[in-house]
Amino acid sequence: MTAPQSFTGDANPYGGGDPYADYRTADFPFTRYADLADRRLGAAVVAANDEFFAQRENLLLPGAAEFDPEHFGHKGKIMDGWETRRRRGASAEHPWPTAEDHDWALVRLGAPGVVRGIVVDTAHFRGNYPQAVSVEGASVPGSPSPEELLADEVKWTTLVPRTPVGGHAANGFAVQVEQRFTHLRVNQHPDGGIARLRVYGEVVPDPRWLSALGTFDVVALENGGQVEDASDLFYSPAANTIQPGRSRKMDDGWETRRRRDDGHDWIRYRLAAQAEIRALEIDTAYLKGNSAGWASVSVRNGDTGEWTEILPRTRLQPDTNHRFTLAAPAVGTHARVDIFPDGGISRLRLFGSLTEQGASALTARHQELGG
Repeated sequence: MTAPQSFTGDANPYGGGDPYADYRTADFPFTRYADLADRRLGAAVVAANDEFFAQRENLLLPGAAEFDPEHFGHKGKIMDGWETRRRRGASAEHPWPTAEDHDWALVRLGAPGVVRGIVVDTAHFRGNYPQAVSVEGASVPGSPSPEELLADEVKWTTLVPRTPVGGHAANGFAVQVEQRFTHLRVNQHPDGGIARLRVYGEVVPDPRWLSALGTFDVVALENGGQVEDASDLFYSPAANTIQPGRSRKMDDGWETRRRRDDGHDWIRYRLAAQAEIRALEIDTAYLKGNSAGWASVSVRNGDTGEWTEILPRTRLQPDTNHRFTLAAPAVGTHARVDIFPDGGISRLRLFGSLTEQGASALTARHQELGG
């Protein structure tokens, strides 16, 4: 993978107008993966050593950071991000922080997995961003406390070495570590502010948990499902269709642009592993004048298998959850939903259980990645 474009140095002071007009960003290929630190998956910033100016929880807020030049509080300028106080040295003779001084935040990933890329976004932090950042990952089972995560016996693996960053910029880092992580430690050197953190990667579920569940949603993002491709991403990401819970607004789903031809739109998914599907749901919640008119669902077994239709082209209603049971179980590793002619759906659910082959493959990968 080509190294992402890097940004260093101060941005210009805010001069009025659109604060994003001079924002520095780039196209990061790894953003095609799911955000493992998405709050909808259960991610959280569980601790930070300092959050004097702005709360650590802001790091994982959805959407772009906002900026109000007139918003001040009793501690100073209120920023939409995580911001620490200025570090100082030990004495008047040495007023500067040491090279080792840094601030940190502990992040629990919403879904454990392999990290493919990280974006440390310093939007609106123009002269108060960190000089450099580093990111480490750890794999700790259960629900550890911050004290347990900081214990000496926890092994932290470097995902992003200490690297200079720029202010008011999307600082992207490709990660090449083939290991399953549950938590990250984000370090800023020596101090400063970060607006948003995004952690892109592949979910690697615990096969023991899925085995205990028996029947579950085999395409759900939190269970290891993923979107491989889609015909159109004009309005919203196709990965929204496998997020947890029901959609709560129109853009929390998948919607395509209006077609002016005789074609149709589709999404292709990879399941958690080979599975036996017995029931499915297609939800059009909050898509009222723009839901798909009809939909069909197909599955295939293996990367090159033939597609088999398990739900024929069926009329959909706006803002409705449609449920279907299959006359016979369908075995596959991939699924595809086709919508006609365009529009959108908010969620797809495929309920079933892993086959013996699927469970074995998932267990082997989990072990290979250190799970």
